[in-house]
Amino acid sequence: MLEAVILVVFPFCMVFAAVSDLLSMTIANRVSVLLVGTFMIVAPMTGMDWSQIGLHLSAGLLVLAVTFALFAVGGMGGGDAKLIAATSVWFGLSPLLVQYLCLAALIGGGLTLALIMFRNSYVSYVSVNNLLLRNLADPKAGIPYGIALGLGGLVAYPETPLMQWALARLSGF
Repeated sequence: MLEAVILVVFPFCMVFAAVSDLLSMTIANRVSVLLVGTFMIVAPMTGMDWSQIGLHLSAGLLVLAVTFALFAVGGMGGGDAKLIAATSVWFGLSPLLVQYLCLAALIGGGLTLALIMFRNSYVSYVSVNNLLLRNLADPKAGIPYGIALGLGGLVAYPETPLMQWALARLSGF
């Protein structure tokens, strides 16, 4: 059962945040709360000691401090800031956190360039009323960075300690 929670909750939250940001340009607070709450319940049950849990929470607080500053100066949306901090809790203070942040930045940069090109194309003018494309076509809308955070998280997640624990348990080691 614990393995199923580890295999499902984090990926579900990443996909939900990406789709939500695409459709509504918002990421619900409950996604971040679910990520941190699930981590706090699951981590001790996998045998992670409290010092390790503290380092994971420290990663989230450090990233939250940086992203809150970016939000305060208008460089990042509030939902994105909370999501990236909550996601960082799962990666902890490790090279894996750097990998996640770099992946999200690269995907986000590509997404931004693609949106600039799309918003300057004829297709965006005819897409304004399309449910899936209307936020992407609106030149006044921001960048739905939750897409980049979700994809980056999904790519980096298999190497997290909790996922490695779940995979080892499922394989019988």
